[in-house]
Amino acid sequence: MSGITRLLMMVFVLWAGAAQAQQMSALARLDATRSYIRDAGRSGLAIDLHLTQAVPYRVFTLDEPRRLVVDFREVDWGGVKAADLLQGSQASGARIGVFRLGWSRMVVDLAAPLVVKTATMVTDPNDGDAMVQIRLVSSDASDFAARAGAPQTPLWGVPQSAGVTRPVARQTGGALVVVLDPGHGGIDPGAQTGGETEANLMLSFARQIKEDLTRAGGFRVVLTRNEDIFVPLETRISIARKAGADVFISLHADTLSEGGAAGATVYTLSETATDEASAILAERHDRDDLLAGVDLAGQDDVIAGVLMDMARVETTARADKLADQLVIGLTAAIGKMHKRPRQSAGFSVLKAADIPSVLIEIGFLSNSGDLKNLTTPQWRAKAAKGIRAGLIEWSAADAVEAGLRRQ
Repeated sequence: MSGITRLLMMVFVLWAGAAQAQQMSALARLDATRSYIRDAGRSGLAIDLHLTQAVPYRVFTLDEPRRLVVDFREVDWGGVKAADLLQGSQASGARIGVFRLGWSRMVVDLAAPLVVKTATMVTDPNDGDAMVQIRLVSSDASDFAARAGAPQTPLWGVPQSAGVTRPVARQTGGALVVVLDPGHGGIDPGAQTGGETEANLMLSFARQIKEDLTRAGGFRVVLTRNEDIFVPLETRISIARKAGADVFISLHADTLSEGGAAGATVYTLSETATDEASAILAERHDRDDLLAGVDLAGQDDVIAGVLMDMARVETTARADKLADQLVIGLTAAIGKMHKRPRQSAGFSVLKAADIPSVLIEIGFLSNSGDLKNLTTPQWRAKAAKGIRAGLIEWSAADAVEAGLRRQ
């Protein structure tokens, strides 16, 4: 790869021209009226992003699926929808939003293998406005794959691992450490219906559960995110390990038209999904990381895989009992659940080998009744109490079982 090509693929523009001397008083904002993502001729793509001030940024491509990623530190999107910027057929989709604290991200789905030809930022010396201009040209699949990859630099960095050197100890009573994982966030809003997003609803619900558990006593609660930011799947598990989690609960509210899905469902990990709908949900959740521009880590090595499988023998049974108690608690609190309230699927976020983990689809935004429930604080309060009841029953039984195993 030539020096100029590498430079274009991993562009890092710090402060340019007059913007270097400009005193920053607020985040850069996107002017949607002067911005676009549109076809450039028959086989290219042109992206112009008009910002109210210059910011550091970088550009790179990722494969499987093919997409362009543009990171900023950072931009206030001001409620703009990326789809409104799309013109033409070379880009099949786009998303913009918070990636994580201090980061903003745009991801553009590419309909064909296109590589970056130029990427520049032009700053107006009079008002400090900046225009990011990116041009992509046609390539072939092998060339695209060879150029794809996220650069690693101190400026953007990667999240630090939890640094845990030993498995989470089994709970034997006392305060239960519960890690609540509000699904999606930031650039990945999850399901969306009528102005409501899965990410925001699940964050509100997680906060309500945390308040309920904290007020009840006997619990220590940690959230994998407490704001509208994107957290990669593996980082969520690392947060749980760092917290010494006794239980990991991932919260979701998807859309699913198949069979008119409605009601809450509690999932545990399985390589084989309970039904086709479960398989679709698992694939969709895992794909969220890819669509946000983050590739999941590779397969475990043989030895690590064997050790984790051994640990899962005990953890899987405990997670199954946890799910059963949550179904009992939720049913008593909110009444009717999904017609099959206990299911399993291959959700990656449930793959911690040493932490009993479940995923709760608390409802479906595609169902009007579920949507009404999820946006009603009183219903969410009842659901939170049901989850608390399930945790209390499971914790007591699990602690007794742990005591019997030690004797």
